[in-house]
Amino acid sequence: MFLNILYILLGIFVTFLILHTIIRVVRYFYKFPIPQSLVKFIDNPLRRRIQPPYETAIRHGIESGMRVLDVGPGNGTYTLGAAEHLGSEGQLIAIDIEPKIIERLQEKIETEGIMNVEARVADAYELPFDDSGFDLIYMITVINEIPDIPRALKEFHRVLKPSGKLVFSELLLDPDYPLAGKLTQKVQSANFHLLEKIGNFFYYTLIFEKSGE
Repeated sequence: MFLNILYILLGIFVTFLILHTIIRVVRYFYKFPIPQSLVKFIDNPLRRRIQPPYETAIRHGIESGMRVLDVGPGNGTYTLGAAEHLGSEGQLIAIDIEPKIIERLQEKIETEGIMNVEARVADAYELPFDDSGFDLIYMITVINEIPDIPRALKEFHRVLKPSGKLVFSELLLDPDYPLAGKLTQKVQSANFHLLEKIGNFFYYTLIFEKSGE
């Protein structure tokens, strides 16, 4: 009986590993935002245990009164966790290129009566914001879904205030997981410098600061 259970668990693990590898290979050559129909599957109890929304916002350095940009909010779990830290004087704007994701997030915002969050459809390559308007930008398992990362980083640099923070959190289970070293090289080449790395190979957060032009 024990061996049967062990074989079943091993089979599930091997199947997951094979599927995960196939998806990673496909995503390596063809980068695109996660389909909105799959968003609900990436927000699950296991992930929220590993990455608790409220604690993740603390890890990102989000504080009361900040103006924050959330790129790729998914179903909004981490958006709302971040909003709790901003208070009535702060503002969080969540953007996604997929209208249905933003529609669902807007419904959640209205249903829960959250006043300091705005959801907008926007392209990371052409952000509809003035220069130097945000204290902090964060992305959670999103950056490698963007086909032209240098172009997006240039826009993030533009809309951040002097010494503004750009934060990435990455989880190994994500098919688009980038190695911390490679991601650091890409971001630092776009006029950011690394302030802090938190976590480990399985789950890490990188905090960068905007450098001069």
